[in-house]
Amino acid sequence: NSSKSGNGRDRSGRRHRSNASAGNDDFDEYAARTNNNNNNNHVATSAGVPPVHPSPHHMTASHHSHSDGGRSMNSAMSISSKPTPITTSHLRFLIMDAPRQSNLHLYIKECRRNHVTDIVRVCEPTYLGGELTSAGIQLHEMAYPDGHSPPDEILQQWLNLVEERFLNNNNNTSTSNNTNNNNNDKKTIAVHCVAGLGRAPVLVAIALMEFERMDAVEAVMMIRNQRRGAINEKQLRYLEGYKRRRGNAGSGCAC
Repeated sequence: NSSKSGNGRDRSGRRHRSNASAGNDDFDEYAARTNNNNNNNHVATSAGVPPVHPSPHHMTASHHSHSDGGRSMNSAMSISSKPTPITTSHLRFLIMDAPRQSNLHLYIKECRRNHVTDIVRVCEPTYLGGELTSAGIQLHEMAYPDGHSPPDEILQQWLNLVEERFLNNNNNTSTSNNTNNNNNDKKTIAVHCVAGLGRAPVLVAIALMEFERMDAVEAVMMIRNQRRGAINEKQLRYLEGYKRRRGNAGSGCAC
């Protein structure tokens, strides 16, 4: 009986991993969770960045229901991974996993709570944008393949958006009244990939490096402190080799 029970657990474990990787989860993001969960003592790099640990916010399918019907119903009415605010004195981001059409209204509620004006979709579409438009939120398509670094055109779009929403706004609000300034200060850009652990946090880290003049380790640690499991070793190596493109970004933020 004990061997049968053990085999049952093994088979269940394999099924769980298979479902996680087959359910449109980012390969690199899923690998970051499972690899570090199996080896908690692994250190990502010699730079001293702590290892990736599974996010306490992430709910696997087993948390919803053991039956396919129950799982679909419950997951459709919930947010599987709690959106994570990343804020500095100049920048405000909300890292999310990918909404589905069935639960998009819940993400819109979270976005309104966090004063989101823009959503950046870094993965394949899983919902239509019409509901966002009706809610006054602008959708930006910046998808690039999982397992790759963001291409130049995506980086250019991303940095332009961040600069337009935060830095240009700061420079152009000196004559506005205090109410408008307060509203502008709360503007937030939400960004999501599939699981909210790979491509989306990478873009946020790049923004921190560009506009807050953080190095890669500082940016990654800030994100991981708020969203455990974010940014795997391969992505960290990319960030460590990233060259800033906005030479005057630091002085722009300091204004």
